[in-house]
Amino acid sequence: MAVCPVYTTQSLNSTCSISTPSKTHFSSHHNHLVFYRTSKRTSKRGGSSSCVITCSAGDSQTVVIGLAADSGCGKSTFMRRLTSVFGGAAEPPKGGNPDSNTLISDMTTVICLDDYHSLDRTGRKEKGVTALDPRANDFDLMYEQVKALKSGIAVDKPIYNHVTGLLDPPELIKPPKILVIEGLHPMFDERVRDLLDFSIYLDISNEVKFAWKIQRDMAERGHSLESIKASIEARKPDFDAFIDPQKQYADAVIEVLPTQLIPDDNEGKVLRVRLLMKEGVEHFSPVYLFDEGSTISWIPCGRKLTCSYPGIKFSYGPDTYFGHEVSVLEMDGQFDRLDELIYVESHLSNLSTKFYGEVTQQMLKHADFPGSNNGTGLFQTIVGLKIRDLYEQITAIKTAAPLQATKA
Repeated sequence: MAVCPVYTTQSLNSTCSISTPSKTHFSSHHNHLVFYRTSKRTSKRGGSSSCVITCSAGDSQTVVIGLAADSGCGKSTFMRRLTSVFGGAAEPPKGGNPDSNTLISDMTTVICLDDYHSLDRTGRKEKGVTALDPRANDFDLMYEQVKALKSGIAVDKPIYNHVTGLLDPPELIKPPKILVIEGLHPMFDERVRDLLDFSIYLDISNEVKFAWKIQRDMAERGHSLESIKASIEARKPDFDAFIDPQKQYADAVIEVLPTQLIPDDNEGKVLRVRLLMKEGVEHFSPVYLFDEGSTISWIPCGRKLTCSYPGIKFSYGPDTYFGHEVSVLEMDGQFDRLDELIYVESHLSNLSTKFYGEVTQQMLKHADFPGSNNGTGLFQTIVGLKIRDLYEQITAIKTAAPLQATKA
């Protein structure tokens, strides 16, 4: 049962009752519900009235971010860049299940949506479904628990053990300042989608995905080219049906494509990366190059930026994406020296940095991360800074609201 401290002045001839929403899958020792709303009810006799006090999570200002992508498409690296922007290393819950998928830092909690698999590895095999299939996932529980955390209520979240393929006992997750839900389906269910304050989709083209998988599975795991192709083809129908369509709902999409600087390139080492930013998203202003709304093509190689073959090319301009107006920032090529990135950063606006050179500093800080020499690392870093700005805007509004209500 929720405990709700209420501070109110009773009026004459009135009684007050407290009502809190009943929820399943919630722990019972963690609620801190402070603010409340009152509504007066006049009796039919007209002599007395009562007020119903509905509690809400006043001390919690959890902002929810959704990150969608297929397996092996860079979600983990993006999470490391994002949590670094907010400070503190993201680590598994202390003293908990060593195979937990959750990562907790000073301000963020990252939940892997694989934990909402309703079928373990054996169950999926018996039913002939993949983890991408909605039938293998519990979206009702996902919705209930994300909603609870957003409302400031802790939950006992299940754990999917990637080592054993089994569903382990649940773990207690307390409401963080920023909750990131990452995985295959953060935008699949409309109820969950409506809880997101911001959403990102990592869209890796088939050509690049294939090149990456060959590099990893052939070089590191000894797989044959035929087995790699078969694995990709086996996942493709469910990916096309259930995962890929989510990108239409994303506020930002990072597309990773083959380079256009090298004719007929099939190695996937040089990449063309596009950051698509939806216009009109609350608390989010798209980044632009040189002049907002213009169409720009820029080759920065020269005295201030070292570029070996095949060079670097930036593009920027407006476009439409699934019927939405977007701004698109593109980088093709890779950096030779990250410290020279400051030259590019100085020509970008709306970065939401705290100081001049913060993007470059973050990139240098994580120079060993995959994609740090190309647009994947650059755009992941920029999106991380934009999410920090969005969080600060939302928090400022929520903090100001009680003060304004008090003055009123």
